[in-house]
Amino acid sequence: MASKFRRGWPIFVVATLLAIIAWLSQVDGLMVAAGWLLLVLSIFAIRIGSAAVANAPAKEVVAEEADEQPLDEVVTAYRALDIPILILSSDATVLYHNPAAERALGEFEVGSHLSARLRSPGILDMVRDTVATGEPNQMEHSERLPSERVYILRIAPLLEEGAPVGSSRFYVLSFRDISELRRLDRMRSDFVANASHELRTPLASLRGFIETIQGPAKGDAKAQEKFLGIMLDQATRMSRLVDDLLSLSRLELKSHIAPDQRVDLVPVVAHVRDALLPLANDLGVDIRLHLPEGKVDVIGDRDELVQVVENLIENACKYGQEGEVVDVHLTKQEGQPVEFSVVDRGPGIPAEHVPRLTERFYRVSVADSRSKKGTGLGLAIVKHILTRHRARLIVKSEIGKGTTFTVRF
Repeated sequence: MASKFRRGWPIFVVATLLAIIAWLSQVDGLMVAAGWLLLVLSIFAIRIGSAAVANAPAKEVVAEEADEQPLDEVVTAYRALDIPILILSSDATVLYHNPAAERALGEFEVGSHLSARLRSPGILDMVRDTVATGEPNQMEHSERLPSERVYILRIAPLLEEGAPVGSSRFYVLSFRDISELRRLDRMRSDFVANASHELRTPLASLRGFIETIQGPAKGDAKAQEKFLGIMLDQATRMSRLVDDLLSLSRLELKSHIAPDQRVDLVPVVAHVRDALLPLANDLGVDIRLHLPEGKVDVIGDRDELVQVVENLIENACKYGQEGEVVDVHLTKQEGQPVEFSVVDRGPGIPAEHVPRLTERFYRVSVADSRSKKGTGLGLAIVKHILTRHRARLIVKSEIGKGTTFTVRF
């Protein structure tokens, strides 16, 4: 379009000169008219050319700049991606990195070699192999600092349309973060290992006592009675563990579905206290209720809230037994969230253990937990229930003074 516009100028100049000469020479009027008509047509042609240039598609203008800056369009697209992207030259020089790469991996100096930031021999070998063969490659890579992350690195040539394989001047190195997947895999493996271990211990005990009753204690009624009592305890422990595992499984299946019933917490707390009185009496613990007058309604599932209250009060009785008193508070103030708190006066929990209390099978003291017939899943169940109820569990503990578990709805 621009060339047509430039060719219109000579016509305009010639037409103008002819029109002026015809007018000055006083030649035939028809010649004068033809000269002025040619002048008007040349002006009209120039105006059409100018409009065509102004309305020309942007891609034709960009095409002239594409040879100078072939990465502009690609860079614009990669800038919006939330995965780290590097564009490299054939000698592994960093030509571009998007903001996600800088956030995840630190600052890359454009124009520097890739090895200045990523020193892994495996990554550098992968880049060299792709440059040599023109074939994409990928590998798994771990970063330890500033935090542990795991990435799938993939490098592929950036081929221009119609270009033959192996002729690329640019290569795209991408980082797909799989840290969360690896963490979930480890959690799943740990869960299976812990569950197997918890079941293996009582099973081994049961098998040993059965063999003893069938063998050396076959005719010893007193020994059989003793062993049968231990076997009952072990079977009960396995039953509790299986029940807790099934509860966790059910909670995970419906964790995304919020409950929609209104539940009055006052009778729930009173009911749980009455159910736990025999246990509290055996442990020498006094459960004191501090309940407001009237209803304290929350949106929830009654059976699941009973499970939460029961777990927290039972734990306070067992692990805060030394304090001899467990205070249970239910508060509802105008404009404030409903809170349910269980306060014991036991030995307290060391600060380093508090963040991990709701992990499955996590125990502050394995010996204490097993001696008190705990499964290591109680607080994990509480966390899952409260997550479904959009509530929070707050733990405050001080060594020698006791622990407070607060549920804030």
